[in-house]
Amino acid sequence: MKNKNGKPISYPDKSSRTVPMAIMFVVLCGFSFYLGGIFCSEKDRYVAKDITKAVETAKQTAAGPLQIKAVTFPECGIDYQDYTPCTDPRRWKKYSLHRLTFMERHCPPVFEKKECLVPPPDGYKLPIRWPKSRDECWYRNVPYDWINKQKSNQHWLRKEGEKFLFPGGGTMFPNGVSEYVDSMQALIPGMKDGTIRTAIDTGCGVASWGGDLLDRGILTISLAPRDNHEAQVQFALERGIPAILGIISTQRLPFPSNSFDMAHCSRCLIPWTEYGAIYLLEIQRILRPGGFWALSGPPVNYENRWRGWNTTIEEQRSDYEKLQALLTSMCFKLYNKKDDLAVWQKLSDNSCYKKLDTPDIYPAKCDDGTEPDAAWYSPLRPCVVVPNPKYRKVALKSIPKWPQRLHSSSERVSDVRGGSDGAFKHDNSKWKTRVKHYKKLVPAIGTDKIRNVMDMNTVYGGFAASMIDYPLWVMNVVSSYAANTLAVVYDRGLIGTYHDWCEAFSTYPRTYDLLHVDGLFTAESHRCEMKHVLLEMDRILRPNGYAIIRESSYFMDAIATIAKGMKWSCHKEDTEYGVEKEKILICQKKLWYSSKQSSR
Repeated sequence: MKNKNGKPISYPDKSSRTVPMAIMFVVLCGFSFYLGGIFCSEKDRYVAKDITKAVETAKQTAAGPLQIKAVTFPECGIDYQDYTPCTDPRRWKKYSLHRLTFMERHCPPVFEKKECLVPPPDGYKLPIRWPKSRDECWYRNVPYDWINKQKSNQHWLRKEGEKFLFPGGGTMFPNGVSEYVDSMQALIPGMKDGTIRTAIDTGCGVASWGGDLLDRGILTISLAPRDNHEAQVQFALERGIPAILGIISTQRLPFPSNSFDMAHCSRCLIPWTEYGAIYLLEIQRILRPGGFWALSGPPVNYENRWRGWNTTIEEQRSDYEKLQALLTSMCFKLYNKKDDLAVWQKLSDNSCYKKLDTPDIYPAKCDDGTEPDAAWYSPLRPCVVVPNPKYRKVALKSIPKWPQRLHSSSERVSDVRGGSDGAFKHDNSKWKTRVKHYKKLVPAIGTDKIRNVMDMNTVYGGFAASMIDYPLWVMNVVSSYAANTLAVVYDRGLIGTYHDWCEAFSTYPRTYDLLHVDGLFTAESHRCEMKHVLLEMDRILRPNGYAIIRESSYFMDAIATIAKGMKWSCHKEDTEYGVEKEKILICQKKLWYSSKQSSR
């Protein structure tokens, strides 16, 4: 190569410059090491802090509110009007008949999830308002004749003109549910004085038992599986009575241990003594120490009823004796019995449970490695859950009576990470302030326009407690991924369930008047797609129903965009504190009808 005057370029010999460069490199390294010692030995923490602060500032600057493109969701087919994704009869053939496993939760994979709006039935009307709804509902809202024809002689319901009427009958109470409950109260005095507050009705029919108990200060979860004909849970919720889809099969029920004050079965056809009495063991798990289990129907009163049960008196006597022996082995005692009704009480005396340590006894107590409250896709286990002796005030005789227990801190709050009496009281106070603000934003709260309410991600049930004087009930939902606070909810006399919001909830479409969300998307957006959660909210919300979405400002615009695509009308509001980082979105679902013809 030549330079610009045409003379060859001469390069110095490489070996001649290696030594000076090496010396310079060593000198610079030593000098930098010396400077590093001066500036970093005492001040590295300040430098790190400045760097971290700069990164955080950059993130805040870059991450404005989440924005998504406008979207419009199509209508689902009219045959999806009663769609329950995780208990869909269309998919039952994929699962086992053993112990009715096919009726348990089996949710579709993500690629099969419906991204459409579930239509109401033809002729749907806004539900009749509480308390009138307890006794009647619009036929077109739950257009199923099968249950009317099959149960007409038992007075579950009857069709008259455009309505279904609910006379309060049942298989074991042909003279009406009120007379039946009166006879039950005569056997269990605790049903009258606030001792018993929470109950579960397994195999609930149309939930007449739970409906009658509401006036007596007892809050009941009515439980029944999805049925292709009867739609029992849909009838219950249309009436304004708490209910949830579920079955005791191979998985635990989605409730904490030692929580319900009472459990009830009126000829619910659950084979209590079969499969090692595993279904009875699940009742034992969820029932509070000192709680009651009431059973009417076979094999109770077998001496007088056996002829109508297509069996022999010897078989029924054997079934009853087996049931009694199993309950005794699970630390129950026969509390009272008259005619068709028998009541057992779960003992709160730990001396009985010590006997379960005896070798070769069945059922044995559950080992220490079994989490008693693990109840989300947790298999049933053939063992007795022993109440934790450290909790002396969880037993029914020790817990405050209703309504005092509503604002009493639970012993089990200490099991929650960061939980304490102080945290419980602060939560109580916070929700009183918030609900007052909500009432201003949604004046329908406290009126007969809102009956069925869900708090989609509660902590201690403070939202529900603050609305206790309104004519409504609240289903408190605790995320299966969050801290386990549901036992505290039950200890204060409220009801609820575990759930994972990446999946569909165990209910029919159009069953809630108000959905409340507090920070759910902040907590779960890394797992659950926002679009699918909002579409599920649309499925279970009644037409003209409300959603109160309290969220970080980051998610607000995106939520509003999706809500608009679901035909919701929404407006953004400040919180009661007026902070910018958190906002409230008030939405109302519009009533619309399918443009497609029904095949009915």
